[in-house]
Amino acid sequence: MSTSIALARARSKAVPDDPVSGRSVTLRSVQSCAMLVTDLHHFLDLPEDAPGPARRLAQHLGNIVSAATAGVAGVSWMTALLCRRRPAHRPCRGRMIVVRPEPAAPIQWQCSVCDDGGLISNWADSPYDLRRRRLTLAGAVNEIIIGDETAATLRELQLLDPDCERLVFAMRAHPDGVALAATEDDLDELIGFVAAEANHEPNRRRQHRLDAAFTVLTAAAQGPAGH
Repeated sequence: MSTSIALARARSKAVPDDPVSGRSVTLRSVQSCAMLVTDLHHFLDLPEDAPGPARRLAQHLGNIVSAATAGVAGVSWMTALLCRRRPAHRPCRGRMIVVRPEPAAPIQWQCSVCDDGGLISNWADSPYDLRRRRLTLAGAVNEIIIGDETAATLRELQLLDPDCERLVFAMRAHPDGVALAATEDDLDELIGFVAAEANHEPNRRRQHRLDAAFTVLTAAAQGPAGH
């Protein structure tokens, strides 16, 4: 399967502040570094024998699209997604900053620490497109602080409905971990999905991770923000 990955160079580009934290969030492309320009359609439905790196890149790009479409259009913001790079064999501690134009155009993404970044085209109406199709009434929203492992477990859930999936991928970076913004009803529904998946998970290690996420979310539902 052709993946048609092009390399393009771009000048530095400043974008609006994070609308929630108020901190300056900038998407930058250093001229000496390459920008990864991808067509998401080339990463959908990879064959079963696709090599591991291709599958991991496909998941990374899909997660970026899900986050960008779960958040607000037209402004840049720092997602909870961790950088995929391992400089000097150590995980980069950066997170993905994204901006989604409106109307639909290529999504731009950039690591907050290193120079990993790129553009993703042909994402609209893909399985990763989480844009709302209709207006909904929102209740009082609480911010729950969770750890990266819990956040990763939530992103891997297979049984989420679109509203809960949007909730999960709209999680933002926070100085103490990851911020999950949810109403009481949203949180109860998310806890139900975690419990259901844990009850049917045959892999013991993943079941432990689901149980741990259930404990964190349940504690948050019963009191102050979880950790």
